[in-house]
Amino acid sequence: MAKKFLYFIAACIVLFLIGRIGYELFQDELAEMAFVPSAEFTPTEPLEANAYQDPALWISRPGFGVNDPARWQPSVAAAAGEPGTEAKQPANTAASEVPNFAIFFIHPTSYLSRESWNAPIEEAADSDADTIARTYVRGMASPFNKASEIWAPRYRQATMGAFLTDAPEGEQAIDAAYADVLEAYRYFLSSLDADTPIVLAGHSQGSLHLLRLLREEIAGSSEADRLVAAYAVGWPVSIDHDLPAMGIDACATPSQTGCLLSWSSFAEPADPSSVMKAYSNSVGFDGELRGDSTILCTNPITGTFGGSAPESQNLGTLVPDDSMSSGDLVPGAVPARCDERGLLLIGDPPELGSYVLPGNNYHVYDIPLFWANTQADVARRVRAMDTAN
Repeated sequence: MAKKFLYFIAACIVLFLIGRIGYELFQDELAEMAFVPSAEFTPTEPLEANAYQDPALWISRPGFGVNDPARWQPSVAAAAGEPGTEAKQPANTAASEVPNFAIFFIHPTSYLSRESWNAPIEEAADSDADTIARTYVRGMASPFNKASEIWAPRYRQATMGAFLTDAPEGEQAIDAAYADVLEAYRYFLSSLDADTPIVLAGHSQGSLHLLRLLREEIAGSSEADRLVAAYAVGWPVSIDHDLPAMGIDACATPSQTGCLLSWSSFAEPADPSSVMKAYSNSVGFDGELRGDSTILCTNPITGTFGGSAPESQNLGTLVPDDSMSSGDLVPGAVPARCDERGLLLIGDPPELGSYVLPGNNYHVYDIPLFWANTQADVARRVRAMDTAN
């Protein structure tokens, strides 16, 4: 596992606290000091049977109506660089109806506390961690809002510090978080008709849990035949050391189904040295070091493995407002090119907000950068599965 893949998020925050010089010299140590819990790991009690029947354990699910953040729909601004960028209109969803499908979305890390290794499941809905999680779901799960059902669970996510340490507590916290995700996924399946196509998606920590679901729960199961696609975004997947052990192919064509998409976004000039170091020293799903193996890079503009696409083919980047609570779709904002390492390069740094990470890492914006293309991608694959059946 890429133990320190997320350390740069913590380091970014530390940067503003202690200054650039200290950051450069002691970034790993400072990140650990700021985010790794000092308390002993306390094993989480398994959730009660059918705990996920409780709507309070979901950020998004059927029945939430206008309060469901994943059902949010942005407005569309004029294309980047064109006059009249202030003109906005609602995104057009009626022109491209799709057959019924359901999505299970796993949100990324929103719990930063050092008080415990896992977020408390009973935490209030207005807590900082829950508010951030809802913001993530609004920006990252909303491209899938053509689904007939959207399910995004709350779970006892591992705190940020769990990814910044080699101590066994970090691994234990991640395992505990996955146990909740697994229970939520099983309840999700039990709530669907047996023939409903499913889409799985996640980002960052959410993608880590999604990849484990694919390996341990879905590969070889009857649900594999219903899988439209899995979007494991913002977590590196080794083509050599991970894919063969997962029982799923990378999506090679725009209409392929039952396959995996993944990308990690950097503007240029990109400095992914910290990410690549953590990746190289991590152990793949086959038990071998990932080393310099190529990372899976799906081009989210084309929906294909690798390659490049100009910004003119980008149907809409979600540009958030300062509060990250709303935003507009801007067509033609960024291009996409998979480089030889498997990183997704997006050209000159776009102005999306203050959450760009060191090295021109657009990790937080991986999905919003290609919001409209992601929406089109999943619709195309759902139609392809419907036609095949």
